[in-house]
Amino acid sequence: MNIKDILATVDHTLLAPDATEAQIKKILDDAMKYKTASACIPASYVKFAKDYCGDRLNICTVIGFPTGYSTTATKVFETVYAVHDGADEIDMVINIGWVKDGKYDFVLDEIKQVKAACPDKILKVIIETCLLTDEEKVEMCRVVSESGADFIKTSTGFSKAGATFGDIEIFAANVAPHVKIKAAGGISSIEDAEKFLELGAHRLGTSRIVKIVDSDPDMGSY
Repeated sequence: MNIKDILATVDHTLLAPDATEAQIKKILDDAMKYKTASACIPASYVKFAKDYCGDRLNICTVIGFPTGYSTTATKVFETVYAVHDGADEIDMVINIGWVKDGKYDFVLDEIKQVKAACPDKILKVIIETCLLTDEEKVEMCRVVSESGADFIKTSTGFSKAGATFGDIEIFAANVAPHVKIKAAGGISSIEDAEKFLELGAHRLGTSRIVKIVDSDPDMGSY
């Protein structure tokens, strides 16, 4: 697979709690240099990022991150202000406890409310696969398919584990055709990136792929 094609699927990500403005700027510069799908950054940096990048780069941010257990009203409020500040894409974390309680209607309603707060923006729904059973993952494929969201996403990268190949296989077999797939968390090599894409992922949440390309003189001059 062509390295340009892989980079075009990457949400170049920095969500560390101690991320500085200089580090965010580096992420933005690299994302623009390598033409990634977006840069995924904390909400507090969205306005800075949009002012800095303008229309040269899609800015993605996270909502209800990383636990997902803030109230629906809080998630909607976060989304409204992220869009106001210039976010092009929203990655929201579901209430995982509701899934464990079988309250799928609650989860569906929350996703719909967040989507209504960003109707013309891309919405990705993080279900934190490492905390779910396969049966719960399948049910969440149904919920996301019915919600109006654009993507189902594996992981925050802040829990017990990240994306697995098996997760992507479950998603690909169970989401509706209009729902795209994002693998995130622990994607550490070009080979892994290729495999996730081959299995059906459309986006990759990672910072490591750009770092690999940037550190390789041959790939870095693509």
